[in-house]
Amino acid sequence: MSSVILVVDDNEANLKLAREILTAGGYDVVSAVRGEQAVDVARARRPAVILLDMRLPDIDGLEVLRRLRNLPETKDLPVVAMTAQAMTGDRERFLAAGCDGYISKPISLQTLYAEVKRHLAGRTA
Repeated sequence: MSSVILVVDDNEANLKLAREILTAGGYDVVSAVRGEQAVDVARARRPAVILLDMRLPDIDGLEVLRRLRNLPETKDLPVVAMTAQAMTGDRERFLAAGCDGYISKPISLQTLYAEVKRHLAGRTA
């Protein structure tokens, strides 16, 4: 099973932080900065987990999620919303839309590792 993690974020600082945290944890990290690119990378690489920013410059994260869920090769990939949208109800809204997890920004090292490990464990169970 793949240990590739796809991080989708248009903010360079957030992308760099997530990459550094995950690489230090021994994960192979690929990235995308736009929604269309994220779908293409997910189709090509079939990552073990996708960490998806919900605000992207071309299409929003929920549209990326919808497209991933509608493709046979990506429909079952775990997608974790990684977003600054942390108001009451946002977590539940993203989970109800089909996300498999939720991480609020600023990114917490412990939360990031816990979400990734949880989804990797689910793929090997």
